[in-house]
Amino acid sequence: MRGFPASEFAARTAKAQALMAESGLAALLLTTEPELRYFTGYLTRFWESPTRPWFLVVPASGKPIAVIPSIGAALMGQTWIDDIRTWVAPDLHDDGVGLLIETLNEVTQGGRIGVQDGHETHVRMPQSDYQRLATAVELGSDEGIMRKLRMVKSQAEIDKVAEACRIAGRAFARVPEIAAVGVPLEQVFREFQMLCLSEGADWVPYLAGGAGQGGYADVISPATEAPLAHGDVLMLDTGLVHDGYFCDFDRNWAVGTASSAVSAAHARLIEASDAGAAVARPGATAADLFHAMNDVLTRGAGGTDAGRLGHGLGMSLTEWPSLIPTDHTVLEAGMILTLEPGVAVGDRIMVHEENIVVTDGGAVFLSPRAEAEIPVL
Repeated sequence: MRGFPASEFAARTAKAQALMAESGLAALLLTTEPELRYFTGYLTRFWESPTRPWFLVVPASGKPIAVIPSIGAALMGQTWIDDIRTWVAPDLHDDGVGLLIETLNEVTQGGRIGVQDGHETHVRMPQSDYQRLATAVELGSDEGIMRKLRMVKSQAEIDKVAEACRIAGRAFARVPEIAAVGVPLEQVFREFQMLCLSEGADWVPYLAGGAGQGGYADVISPATEAPLAHGDVLMLDTGLVHDGYFCDFDRNWAVGTASSAVSAAHARLIEASDAGAAVARPGATAADLFHAMNDVLTRGAGGTDAGRLGHGLGMSLTEWPSLIPTDHTVLEAGMILTLEPGVAVGDRIMVHEENIVVTDGGAVFLSPRAEAEIPVL
């Protein structure tokens, strides 16, 4: 089923309002795409345009209120939201701020309004407009409410990510159709995105990877015209989208043959991700998963200096928490995480990534698990 029933959004709103009451907040003000979609189901690629601001107000009780440019009214009207307030945008003199202030004053009666202000957040509106807003109403922290809500997924959300993983898994299985000695890396990238779309992805906003002899130099550079060569290691890492939810995992292949060093590194990566999955259960911490994987990676091998060994996943490609030694976020059932160990292979690196969901019984893999033996193209 595409989208969610209204009951899903009503439940999310009720949870938010309960947390707001505990924190003494009269409303939440949301300005970014995942947060607006979280409470409304408003799914559109129109966010690619930076011209117009979009606002959602979650009051202390009742449904959220959309304060949006008039161009979005028809689509918002298809969601469960029925209070939709619009202005004709762009307006060079008052691009929705006056309407937003009026709405906030109406629903808060001068109470404190929570705005996201923590790590991995931003406010999507011009600074001058935000300053005007701050002089008219009382703005403060959202006290981490959105982070708490989005970290723990409903079963309906888990099903979306699981389907995204299945789509990517089918595309990865078809890589031998498009990758071989002599094929330019940029062609592999382009055709892999086509495979993802043909297997059911709505779009492929993220594709990273690399190729090189015995490993690759990094995992974020654009693909080049360089052809795949015998002895290369090819890695593709995709964040495709299904119905507004991401998967995020990668796969490695040896081109022509796998050296003993490459084979050993790949097996070590699988061992590390399995070690992370083994401790991923309610009550463990993000740091526990880091240490479980890092202990495997550093047993006679160096790390990749990537900064973290995984992260949260859902409506965004990367979400809270980060699998680092200093992140002591306690895991709960319903959290979706990536496990992303990396290892040095001489002067190159190799990385591996899987997607799991934390359940009361432990971790369940959402991505089709990779074998310890690296596949050969």
